[in-house]
Amino acid sequence: MRALHLIVAFFCLAEAKGISVEQRRKVVQSFSVRRNASSDTTPLQVGNGNFAFGADITGLQTFKPFAIMNTWGWHNFSLPTTPGQTSVEDYTGLEWWTHGRLVRYEQPNPAQNDISNWLRENPHRLNLANVGLHFGGHDVVESDLEEKTQELDMWSGRLTSSSRFNGSKIVVQTWADSDSDTVAVQVQSSLLKRGDLGLFLDFPYPDKEKFNAPFVGHFNLASKHKTTLKQLSPQSAQIKHTLDGTTYYTLIQWEGSEATITGPLDGTHRYVLAPKLSSKIQLVISFSPAPNFSSKKASYRQITTASRNWWKNYWTKGAFIDLTPVHSDPRALELQRRIIHSQYLTAVNSASDFPPQESGLVNNGWHGKFHLEMNLWHTLPFARWNHLDLFHRSLPHLYNQLLPSSLSRAEKQGYNGARWGKMTDPLTGRSSPGEINSLLIWQQPHPMFFAETDYLSHPNNLTTLQKWDAILTETANFMADFAWLNSSTKVYDLGPPLYPVSENTNPNITLNPTFELAYWRFGLDVATKWKARLNQTSPEIWGIVRDNLAPLPVVNNTYATYEGIPNMWIAAETTFDHPAQAGIFGLLPPSPQVDLTVVNNTARRIKETWRLNESYGWDFAMLAMNSLRLGDVEQAVEYLLHPIFKFDDAGYAVGGERVPTPYFPNSAGLLMAVGMMAGGWVDDEGVKLPEQWVREGARAEGFVVAL
Repeated sequence: MRALHLIVAFFCLAEAKGISVEQRRKVVQSFSVRRNASSDTTPLQVGNGNFAFGADITGLQTFKPFAIMNTWGWHNFSLPTTPGQTSVEDYTGLEWWTHGRLVRYEQPNPAQNDISNWLRENPHRLNLANVGLHFGGHDVVESDLEEKTQELDMWSGRLTSSSRFNGSKIVVQTWADSDSDTVAVQVQSSLLKRGDLGLFLDFPYPDKEKFNAPFVGHFNLASKHKTTLKQLSPQSAQIKHTLDGTTYYTLIQWEGSEATITGPLDGTHRYVLAPKLSSKIQLVISFSPAPNFSSKKASYRQITTASRNWWKNYWTKGAFIDLTPVHSDPRALELQRRIIHSQYLTAVNSASDFPPQESGLVNNGWHGKFHLEMNLWHTLPFARWNHLDLFHRSLPHLYNQLLPSSLSRAEKQGYNGARWGKMTDPLTGRSSPGEINSLLIWQQPHPMFFAETDYLSHPNNLTTLQKWDAILTETANFMADFAWLNSSTKVYDLGPPLYPVSENTNPNITLNPTFELAYWRFGLDVATKWKARLNQTSPEIWGIVRDNLAPLPVVNNTYATYEGIPNMWIAAETTFDHPAQAGIFGLLPPSPQVDLTVVNNTARRIKETWRLNESYGWDFAMLAMNSLRLGDVEQAVEYLLHPIFKFDDAGYAVGGERVPTPYFPNSAGLLMAVGMMAGGWVDDEGVKLPEQWVREGARAEGFVVAL
């Protein structure tokens, strides 16, 4: 029976026929994004997961300074000069009483305000440059262009933009290389030949703000940084950009026309490329932290070929769901749109060597740093949708890289094992100072979820077991040590102090939050099974803690946010932000400690009383997965199409008032929930779509079952 649970689900709902490559192409291209004006909030993007180029209506960054961002582009501002706060080592954090002892947490220290702020703001992610059309120095605005059209073909990764200026047509094609920090651009217009049109490259200085949306960086602070131009050949040049201690290089290569590159213009870091004697020019623009560029694809044609091949492979090799045959229910078409757009955008923004920030490679949120608790949402869909190569881009090497700093963090706090941080970066592994950052704990069992998902696709694979073993061992060592044996109740408690998933409780009284208890038990169980699969004995304390964790807190036959919470379901403050108790039977697989009657009661109370109109993020996906496990497919669909769970015309998840747009955990959560609809889960494989959709021919194939 176990083997049956480990197969990749191949469920075809209409006469057991697969979805052909041609049908997949038709579905994807039927949702090509079309615009006639720039958006004020979101670009159209081309990219590869580690690099993305955001464009306005011109296919470049002519009128809207959207970002070019990647995985390695980080910068530090100068350290403060305040005495006693001039180095990272000067920072001490704050001590909190934790079960009878003082524990030092990475939190802002009022006595060390400057270094605390510096650590929170640094390093931060860079906008590498802007590339746009140059109208010969004339002051041209977007409204001066006529007949503006734009189409993003997600099947090939091609962005085509067309407009007319002073009676002459301008056509721009924009592509990203599949495996380097490179964008390819083709511009066609008689204006080029006449000398009335060229291209510019401009380089910004970074922001200090927590959120930089929709644009990243300042283009009017030229004195704070330096650029230098080096002509390499008649058809190539290199620009060196130095910002404080950070330096990177931009290589510009062109073909199809002779051209000159000059600059920077006075008071700026803007350079102008002026074509000669031709109405077409093709550019390849690459970015690198070193002057020796590794990309072997130097021509426009090579980049476009690589893009076409990668995207065709992406759409044809992974899982797929086709809801387009459903005509009786308009919800199916809208859900299909969200699915296709989210598949494209998560590949561009989240299929990274390191976890993406919550706004991906569009703009900066939280200074561009990633949040480890969100990594589950960002990364897991690639496994569910059978793109294990993308799943493995960051796993498990992310945890191997962060393991030394996490072991150090736990040791300094008096714990065994590795305590994973929350808001961090790939350069330092530091947890940015913050009360929530230091006291949130639900990211701790994520390695177990990832490892078990990996094992599901590679059962009994010794390589899989070995590559995760050290990570799971140190994670479980911390989890077992963090749980505190309550001498009165004789059970192991979690907290205080801690913040639960919802991040909205008093950490000094938050005890035994429901989701964290269930997740702790799940994680320790996986770690114990992992050792058994390796024919090793797990530490006895893992099993003792797992089997003696506090019971899930129940209030009036429903699961509460945490044990002892006052006025659950009555007080307004108990029914807003993430309803994580739904995740114990949905995101997490069933466990003997979960009472299905209480789960059903909780789901009903959430629907009736939770302030979902104030929710954001992945709440709706988590609720949809809970509904699916409870057998309520209609409710799952309703959650995924809830009016607060918004996606714009290009498929970007709308952040709302509390976080900027886009908010990619929403996109990933949608794909996780749809993956459960299409493939089911261990012990209950199969499709979970509305019956009428199935009768009308909805089909799905290639999904990996959920845990």
